Amino acid sequence: MLNVRELFGGALGGIVGLSVAIIVFEGAFHLKIEKLREAPRETLRLVTVGAAVALLGTAMLVRFLLGQPWDVAFLIGALLVATGPTVITPILEVVPVRDRVGASLETEGVVNDVTAAVLAVVAFEVVTAEAATTGEVITAFSARIGVGVVAGLVVATVAWVVLRKIDLSPGNAVQNARLVILASALAAYALAELTGLSESGLAAVATAGILLGNADLPYEDEIETFKGDITLLVLSFVFIALASLLSLDDLLRFGVAGIAVAVGAALLVRPLAVYLSTFGDRFTFAERAFVSFVGPRGIIPASVATLFAVELRAHGMDPAANALVSIVFLTILLTVVFEGGLARHIAEYLNVIPMRVIVIGGGTVGRALAERLEDRGENVVIVEQDESVVELTRERGFTVHVGDGTDMDVLRSAGIENAKIVVTATGDDDANLLASQLVDAKFDPETIIARVNNPNNIDAFSELGVKAVSSSLATAWSIDNIIERPALSNWMTEIGRSGDVQEIEVTAEDLVGRTIGELDEHIPNGCIIALVGREGENSVPSEDFTLQMGDHLTFLGRKEAVREAITLCHPNQD
Repeated sequence: MLNVRELFGGALGGIVGLSVAIIVFEGAFHLKIEKLREAPRETLRLVTVGAAVALLGTAMLVRFLLGQPWDVAFLIGALLVATGPTVITPILEVVPVRDRVGASLETEGVVNDVTAAVLAVVAFEVVTAEAATTGEVITAFSARIGVGVVAGLVVATVAWVVLRKIDLSPGNAVQNARLVILASALAAYALAELTGLSESGLAAVATAGILLGNADLPYEDEIETFKGDITLLVLSFVFIALASLLSLDDLLRFGVAGIAVAVGAALLVRPLAVYLSTFGDRFTFAERAFVSFVGPRGIIPASVATLFAVELRAHGMDPAANALVSIVFLTILLTVVFEGGLARHIAEYLNVIPMRVIVIGGGTVGRALAERLEDRGENVVIVEQDESVVELTRERGFTVHVGDGTDMDVLRSAGIENAKIVVTATGDDDANLLASQLVDAKFDPETIIARVNNPNNIDAFSELGVKAVSSSLATAWSIDNIIERPALSNWMTEIGRSGDVQEIEVTAEDLVGRTIGELDEHIPNGCIIALVGREGENSVPSEDFTLQMGDHLTFLGRKEAVREAITLCHPNQD
């Protein structure tokens, strides 16, 4: 039976090269500069410091566990820097982690697709250089990157002019726009490679992809769908080509050592890179652990490894090609199967799937509420359309979705379909009422809460079944508390800081039938059960009060003690 190499002969390298060009272009097209500006500092460290740690750490594993030369080790390490959106995005669709965690994983995948391709070109130049000095290698690499950038810039400019300035025939405009983009990817690769500087094509398609992806093109959604379909097609060919380059003997020869490299990259190098990149108090320990153990490798390592393996064998460097293909294949297989397949279970074990709260309005009230909710571990997304408020809110470290909170598409983009609670907190009662009506009619959150600025409007909200909070009455109650109950008032201001009040529903069988007195024996010092709610009635419970399924317990006390009590009584509470 003919394999791919025998079937395509000398044309295999060119076909794989064009396939990889489309894949790299598609990855670069998704690299949005605006998203990078919005990314938290931890994400930027993840794609810089984290990428450097991944490169060095994986190279050391390959060097010392497999005995490969340093140049081959760094080539493999460069490829395994990439995680890629095509493997991360499906995971995040089934594991709704906090937005900052998802944004970090997605941004890392998109950026490192390009980073890995460029780093791999550097390493490949070193591997294939024959007795070249360091200066010659740097010069050769710089020439390739320079030619690639220029070729990508030229092709992107031409494509932009065609798409923005030329009538593409209204009847077939979408189809023609798709073809222009596909032709741009192939043209950028071909133009750079025609200079005789191999691998400059990868830099060219990366450049063209980034430029066109940020150029506000017409029919962008349709173009992205088309690119995804084409990428899937060529990816199928690339994986077949990769399989044809694999040898069972090589896999068995690397055997335990090869698996050790893949496991070491996933369980040692990856956590080290993540923890060095996410130091500070923005990410919890559990979130760091989740990011550490969810970093499957995918398209870019597979495709670029296939391209370089073909070229290495053309240079007569079969041992390097065998090591490259075998280790990349083993790492992809193990990380996709275990990290991708177990991602939901990992998230549930680490308890990093929080309740989502949408706050419409990023003003003073919205930010103050978001701060308290996030401090308790909730996943808060603020929807705001005022650019100055958006900028201020992002500076405070909150996740902000830009847009009108009364627009259904904006709310969908903010993730309202996964939200349990929606709060309308703008200073405009009409906007709050309209947003509440829209959310109530089109979506299904458990609770809708509205800020009411004019007490006369409370009835309008109540008729919708919306929980209304009057700003005027809330202020009056706060002042009254300061006058009549100063100690309680002072303590209430510390809720979410040193003190806390939390409520859980009794859903665990081991709580049903127990008395408050029995439960008190296990609750930590500094925390009490202040209220028990049953069928809408709340009361201060006696020691012999017996709990039933569906009761609500309100814990009051020191922040740490309250959280410990909740974990003790209801460990799966979101």
